[in-house]
Amino acid sequence: MGKPRVLSGVQPTGNLHLGNYLGAIRNWVEGQQQYDNFFCVVDLHAITVPHDPTTLAENTYRTAALYLACGIDLSCSTIFVQSHVSAHSELTWLLNCVTPLNWLEGMIQFKEKALKQGENVSTGLLDYPVLMAADILLYDADRVPVGEDQKQHLELTRDIAVRINHLFGRDETPVFKLPEPLIPKAGARVMSLTDGTKKMSKSDPTELSRINLLDPPELIEKKIKRCKTDPQRGLEFDNPDRPECNNLLSLYAILSGRSRETVAAECADMGWGQFKPLLAEAAIEALRPIQTKYEEVRSEPGYLDSVLRQGRERASEVANATLRRVQDALGFSRPVA
Repeated sequence: MGKPRVLSGVQPTGNLHLGNYLGAIRNWVEGQQQYDNFFCVVDLHAITVPHDPTTLAENTYRTAALYLACGIDLSCSTIFVQSHVSAHSELTWLLNCVTPLNWLEGMIQFKEKALKQGENVSTGLLDYPVLMAADILLYDADRVPVGEDQKQHLELTRDIAVRINHLFGRDETPVFKLPEPLIPKAGARVMSLTDGTKKMSKSDPTELSRINLLDPPELIEKKIKRCKTDPQRGLEFDNPDRPECNNLLSLYAILSGRSRETVAAECADMGWGQFKPLLAEAAIEALRPIQTKYEEVRSEPGYLDSVLRQGRERASEVANATLRRVQDALGFSRPVA
């Protein structure tokens, strides 16, 4: 038996930030030796909302380079770009044809985003979960890292797989493997610097709400200096009336590598003017090795292209085998050689 397989990815929209790193990528890195990993830059998902075509390719390469800079190990992980493997789009169409429309209309994220977009909401946004299901099922993933906001999508993936297995498979030879959630360890939910009740997000209109992985030291200092706080002196965890305090103190503990107990004791009597420089220094030092490695990856001629080429080849080999299996189950003819 080989290692269980993991599939995950991040959209190349805007810049990756501390929330992406601490909530997802850092967990990928820490657990990667246990699994056969496929880490994808999901650029097809990035166009389900209005996007800038002049920046999509660069954002895609930047995201892939940051995977490497954050510590993804190519000896146990495959890094590739979603649109470079055509099986993702092909399987999505096959899944579309057996997925009931009301399953998609009931998805919470679609309802929320559709309200914001109004009459301009795209079919792609409605269909986003089916593309996500194709991403997962193509690689016979055993585990899928999911946060709270993606649990419903993984449940839909399993529902689609069960439906196709029932309609077109046999008990002894199901068409799809059913993926299980890989729940990340608690404590890495990073909130906005401007609102401690909301997640740090690339879609937030103000850059001051997040610390991007490639922000220079002076910009990190500026963002933390201006971040939202409260008028109370003395910092504490888990006070529901002080969401910003809990968020910033949690960030400090994670970035400095100290326990919550140690940090709570250190900061119990601090004012914000004393604490913010400590948080800024911890963030700068935590991101320094990532930024250094990123510059190395981007400056080495041809290296990133080589990584993505090899990733595409391995991903295509696995994905195309799954696609042929599904086509056979649905009764499609094979092309004549």
